[in-house]
Amino acid sequence: MTYNKPTPALDPDSTKFWESCRAHQLQVQQCSNCNRKRFPAKTHCANCQSTDHDWVEASNTGHVYSWIVVRHPIPKSVFGDDVPYAVALIDLEPGVRMVSRIVDCDPDDVAANMQVQVKFDDVTDELTLPNFKPIDR
Repeated sequence: MTYNKPTPALDPDSTKFWESCRAHQLQVQQCSNCNRKRFPAKTHCANCQSTDHDWVEASNTGHVYSWIVVRHPIPKSVFGDDVPYAVALIDLEPGVRMVSRIVDCDPDDVAANMQVQVKFDDVTDELTLPNFKPIDR
């Protein structure tokens, strides 16, 4: 499978997240000390500075907090065929926010508080991207 767009750089903090996406699950870190959820993955809890954490499943649904519609892609040679497309901040349970693309929807139809659900896109044999689509579609 060929994918000609930039891919995320895996590091020790994010590898588990990308492995869970490959298994079509959303997982986030949870501090073992204060139980605060965090995304993106980090080595230390911003609340208590603990380095101990577990991975817990996040909801596959959420809502759009904010978004932009990309109409002038950079670089055009990579993303030119995709425009226009929407990139949004998605609020998920358990209280984390992630950036993702909105798919299966006209970008001009994206709205605040729009309910969305994850749509896992297997873009290579090793990489699955968590995009989101409207629930009512």
